Amino acid sequence: MKIDTIAAISTAMTDSGIGIIRISGDDAISIAHSVFVNKKNKKCLDSYPSHTIHYGFIIEEDGTVVDEVMVSVMKSPNSYTTEDTVEINCHGGIFMMQKIMEIVLHAGARAALPGEFTKRAFLNGRIDLSKAEAVMDIINAKNEFALKTSIKQLKGSVYEIVNKLREEILYEIAFIESALDDPEHISLDGYPQKLYDKNEEILKRLEKLLASADDGKMLKEGIQTVIVGKPNAGKSSLLNVMLGEEKAIVTEIAGTTRDILEETITLGGFSLHITDTAGIRNTEDIVEKIGVEKAKQAIVDADFIIYIVDSSIPLDDDDINIMKMIKDKKIMILLNKSDLENYVTEEDIEHFWCSAISSNPDTGSVSFSQNGRVIRTSIKEKEGIDVFIDTIKEMFFYGELTYNDEVYITNMRHKEAIRESYESILQVQESIRNHMPEDFYTIDLLSACAALGRVIGKEVGEDLVNEIFLKFCMGK
Repeated sequence: MKIDTIAAISTAMTDSGIGIIRISGDDAISIAHSVFVNKKNKKCLDSYPSHTIHYGFIIEEDGTVVDEVMVSVMKSPNSYTTEDTVEINCHGGIFMMQKIMEIVLHAGARAALPGEFTKRAFLNGRIDLSKAEAVMDIINAKNEFALKTSIKQLKGSVYEIVNKLREEILYEIAFIESALDDPEHISLDGYPQKLYDKNEEILKRLEKLLASADDGKMLKEGIQTVIVGKPNAGKSSLLNVMLGEEKAIVTEIAGTTRDILEETITLGGFSLHITDTAGIRNTEDIVEKIGVEKAKQAIVDADFIIYIVDSSIPLDDDDINIMKMIKDKKIMILLNKSDLENYVTEEDIEHFWCSAISSNPDTGSVSFSQNGRVIRTSIKEKEGIDVFIDTIKEMFFYGELTYNDEVYITNMRHKEAIRESYESILQVQESIRNHMPEDFYTIDLLSACAALGRVIGKEVGEDLVNEIFLKFCMGK
């Protein structure tokens, strides 16, 4: 690309030790050369080799020194944007950064749009679209899982698997087209079955990516965690213990919590967005009823349920009703108040669980252990809390949501494109089963290929590209 030279303040607009003004484009070095002098008061930036850093001063047009700086020079194509790039490291005051930015703009640069540096890296072919989006994900990462996943995507984890799938589909398209154009030399005898088998393998790989999408998004953005239970079971006490401060009001009076309370904590590299809810029970209190309804809605929206049971009193119909509400969620049950005489056992939980979701409680057809874990705690005495926290980590890192070297899809735009590709391949399989002509296969194969191309930016329109990069922060 041969386009104008852009500049932006790439660090936060706040008083800090260092600020960075980034310049990129064909005239980046000449613009920086015109406003920079070395310690001998000489303009010589245009003579410096690439990937070097130099001490000097930024000056105004009349030679007045504005700031003492370090200037980095990176020449095309070995830079972030693949264009000539200069970064001015100045003192980090807001006024100072704005002043130097004004001088750079006056010297001939244009103020960059949000994400325009990364956009140029994409348009110049240095990174694909999935890597470009990973850049912003790294900046916005709120936990270790999000950071590690984004770094992997920046290194090409999504690109590699999607591009390989796309190349394999393109090969089949090319083979069909070649055979149809030259049937005398390329035979399609037995090919439909071979393509069918190949597509089955591709579908499995696409299914794996799709299966990772919901879990990946959840772990990246934080797990929506809801604490539920009957009144006075210890829900607010647990929230306070997890936060390490007295955020929720705790009393011996049942039904103290009438509204929901939301907080975020980080555990073992991922975030929990915790919602403390009103105790769920049948009540005639109008205000408490509203709180119970809010609790029920929070359950619907939850990824993970912490169900606290007061083990010092027997289970009852309210517990069965709660179990019915949470039966489709990932669940951990805390048998709380273990410091008191216990009336609830793990076997009681199993029995009531089956009663809640099965018409025949004696069949044992559905075990709670298939859905979650049971742990004994005394939140008041802080007993079992370490086991509770370790179990959460185990559930999300060694259970169904194992974080390992597999590729996670965390971008919903990617998920939708992969789903479209999956559905197109399914349509090819249907055509093969119905003994349709081979040229029908290419229509859906092309659609599958195009959908995957949108993930990595091979087939995207200008409007989508602009929309994606406008979400970036200024100067990146």
